[in-house]
Amino acid sequence: MVRDSKTRDEARVKIKAYDFDPAAVEKLGILIRSQASLNITEGRYVFTDKQVDHILELRLYQLVGLERDKIKNQYDELLEEIKDLLDILAREERVLQIIKDELQVIKEKYATPRRTDFGDDEGEIANVELIANESNFITISNRGFIKRTSATEYRTQNRGGKGLKGMETREAVDEDEENDFVEHLFSATAHDYLMFFTNTGRVYIERVYQIPEGSRTSKGRSIKNLLNLKPEENIAAVLRIEAVGAEDKDATFVDDKFVLFATRSGKVKKTALSGFRNFRKDGIIAIKIEEGNELIDVKLTSGYDDVCLVTSGGYCVRCNENTIRPMGRPSSGVRGVRPREGDFLVALALAGGEDTQLLVASEKGLGKRTAFEEYPTKGRGGKGSLTMKVTDKTGAVVGALAVTSADELMLMTSTGQSVRIRCEDIRQIGRATQGVKLMNLAEGETIQDIARVVSDDLDDEESDGGTAEPEAEPAP
Repeated sequence: MVRDSKTRDEARVKIKAYDFDPAAVEKLGILIRSQASLNITEGRYVFTDKQVDHILELRLYQLVGLERDKIKNQYDELLEEIKDLLDILAREERVLQIIKDELQVIKEKYATPRRTDFGDDEGEIANVELIANESNFITISNRGFIKRTSATEYRTQNRGGKGLKGMETREAVDEDEENDFVEHLFSATAHDYLMFFTNTGRVYIERVYQIPEGSRTSKGRSIKNLLNLKPEENIAAVLRIEAVGAEDKDATFVDDKFVLFATRSGKVKKTALSGFRNFRKDGIIAIKIEEGNELIDVKLTSGYDDVCLVTSGGYCVRCNENTIRPMGRPSSGVRGVRPREGDFLVALALAGGEDTQLLVASEKGLGKRTAFEEYPTKGRGGKGSLTMKVTDKTGAVVGALAVTSADELMLMTSTGQSVRIRCEDIRQIGRATQGVKLMNLAEGETIQDIARVVSDDLDDEESDGGTAEPEAEPAP
């Protein structure tokens, strides 16, 4: 057939014209793996273009018996290799075993003890000592975006101003999704520790300088890129721990300081700060959170501080923390305040001396300072005394802080606006009042969080549309 052909193309056509029964072909030991080898209409086995090329390139001496046996043996070996590779692809356990065997070979060949010593020499400077211990603002949004910004990017304004543009919050993907807003804002120095408490009752600890840095208007980075949070975890509260020394955790996490917890249902718990000394990257248990409850705030205490628990309805319970016995990290706490129906805890503050007042702010931009002497110290577990007359004009109480006249306050709104004001510009008035305007809010805008600014060396005081202080409005 090939010898009778005048050209190569003619021989190719004649060979391609042959077809065979697939069952007979498989009996000869030929493995049919490709549809290209089968005639689509008749289901007969035909030569592929590649097979035809090999036939045409075959030399006559290869047709003798010994050469045929050699080709047959090569073909059989190739079939066995193909079947073995197909078996590997079909069985995961074989893939894993091959990887393990290859790694064992590499280990036996190259595994030698490390020859380079990366330990710190005596007298060597710690890495943290090379980082300037400057003041920063830490901002965390409701959807978990975090950043630190140098305090020098914010300027001081008069009370009632419009504010500076703060963190760019992310818009909702659809109308049913709530817009992002800033949920936590506080000041800390670069060497300090940050304790991140989650809704599941765990705590993660990082240094401030490890927080991603961003400008005043940047969105920040997802906190899940910083902490090894579990899928169901969200940040509920953050506590700043002032560092003592460069790397001395024993001097920072001591026995005579305590972490005081407050939950939405009104429960409180006190745990020694030393209980958090041996923290891990994957977090540790901080408090047992019961179903339907959530963590509101945490404070660092001396063990003998007076505690003020403020509710959204404008009530406050003041008690001494010595009535709260220290508990281990996995405990859930005891009753601190018994909220009225529909009310819940929104803030935890520590009472100070004569120069310290309780600052209360409402969601519609009103606030005031009230001397702690006006709040009677009672046992824990009561319903509380009036701290702000909540009306439609004020809106619910969103936060409360212990401040002095020398402090400054940072306000953050639901749209990401920020304003920094002096506490001395906020009038000090009695408990049964509505307060004065802290900042001007746009239509539908509300205050979401307040924070006391840690003292720094900023003296850049600029006016930005401040208004005269209105008179306090007494409760009707």
